[in-house]
Amino acid sequence: MEAALQTIWFFLWGLLWAIFFMTSGFDLGIGSLLPFLGKSDMDKRVMINSIGPLWDGNEVWLITAGGVTFAAFPAVYAFMFSSLYTPLLLILFALIFRGVSFEFRGKVESETWKKAWDVTIFVSSVLPAILFGVAFANIFQGLPFDQNGYQGNLIYLLNPYGLLGGVLFLMLFLVHGALWLTIRASGDLLGRADSAANKLWFGLTGVAVLFLGATYVYTPIYDNYVSSPVLFVVPLITVAALFGTKFLLIKKDYLKAWISSAATIVSATFFCIIGLFPNLFPSNINNVYSLTAYNSSASQLTLTIMLVVVLIFIPLVIGYQFWAYFIFSGKVTEEDLAEEGAY
Repeated sequence: MEAALQTIWFFLWGLLWAIFFMTSGFDLGIGSLLPFLGKSDMDKRVMINSIGPLWDGNEVWLITAGGVTFAAFPAVYAFMFSSLYTPLLLILFALIFRGVSFEFRGKVESETWKKAWDVTIFVSSVLPAILFGVAFANIFQGLPFDQNGYQGNLIYLLNPYGLLGGVLFLMLFLVHGALWLTIRASGDLLGRADSAANKLWFGLTGVAVLFLGATYVYTPIYDNYVSSPVLFVVPLITVAALFGTKFLLIKKDYLKAWISSAATIVSATFFCIIGLFPNLFPSNINNVYSLTAYNSSASQLTLTIMLVVVLIFIPLVIGYQFWAYFIFSGKVTEEDLAEEGAY
């Protein structure tokens, strides 16, 4: 029973990260595209207001994923926030400054003021996207730790495979963000978002191919797939969703293209999570030191109580988010920008 609970929570942990990347991915992508697609102050306001009602709600999934790590796998949480302290702290500060930037940008009618906050939005969107990719890529290939603790530093994390993971995450989020903008923008900005999504898709596909090859070389991710070939359906779904995104984008069916992009992110996350199982934090010094779903979990009682809570409340949260996305799925208009609460 306990092993079953630990396995369930391992994949729930992965699911929460996948939902976070899927939801926050597009608002981080739009922030990263701000200086390139926003040719005027009006364009930039449309871009910011396209995510305005949703970005803070999306980040709740980060808190949820972190909370589940703390409650379900406390040993992993402790190790994560010690070994990955610097990148996680940089992500935290970036997300704080990003939220402040959205709120402060329009408070003063000064071009210099707005440009300063535009730069902050850009940096605080690009940095988390890359650092999340760097962190998870390093987890996939294993971290240098033993009975004496973590033996690396920030420079160690910036290895070729880690940086490739950072670029992959950034490209996923850029495409996802450009597609969201095609749904919510109009006019010339819509045309630029469409063009950006089309061009970025080719870059994403190239980086994804490189990452898959590097994953085979640097990580044991494929071991679970070789031992259970039926699992290869997951990367096949990822590839189908990626090419489906391009096909739907060509047809200018933007909403379905964005949904296909979301499916790409979720299935790509699960491709790596399944390959990682049962490891949560593998050691590349000796696998005996690895933190797994079985040696780092909370008690059976804790996992049982949490599972009941999750089964009740997570569907409610997902339902609320579907409702919020439906309400704010229309085009951002001049009337929207004129409202008191607009950015």
